[in-house]
Amino acid sequence: MALFLSKTTNKIDQKGRVSLPAPFRATLSQAGARVILFRSPIHNCLEGFDPQFMEDMSARLDNFDLFSQDQDDLATAIFGEAVPVSVDDTGRMVLSEDLMGHANLSNNATFVGLGQKFQIWSPVEFDKRQQEARDNVKSKNLTLPKGGAHE
Repeated sequence: MALFLSKTTNKIDQKGRVSLPAPFRATLSQAGARVILFRSPIHNCLEGFDPQFMEDMSARLDNFDLFSQDQDDLATAIFGEAVPVSVDDTGRMVLSEDLMGHANLSNNATFVGLGQKFQIWSPVEFDKRQQEARDNVKSKNLTLPKGGAHE
């Protein structure tokens, strides 16, 4: 299972190329030189997964009626906007204008490991999100459930 950890900010060049952090590349090495990106449905950032995890998410959609509104909404929000992105030999990938626009990216991108996925943020926007997450954890006294499953 891929496990993305830590936070790194890298420069984006004029062609939209950005280096995937080395620990993320090592995590993805089992999946080849590809990553799947899509616009987050809940934040102004990009969501990133290895191709195997996207296949697993596709299988989870089978729990919905194929023609239900919920299935269609999830499939559209996730798979309809998913973009396979190649990572070159130096660890760089090209972000499209559409993806960069959604995440308000310009000169820098902050990569944030979130376990089975990672996100790409504008550094300023991520600082706000990180503080919001910390505040939520504290105010709601959030902890991880025992045994790795929700009760």
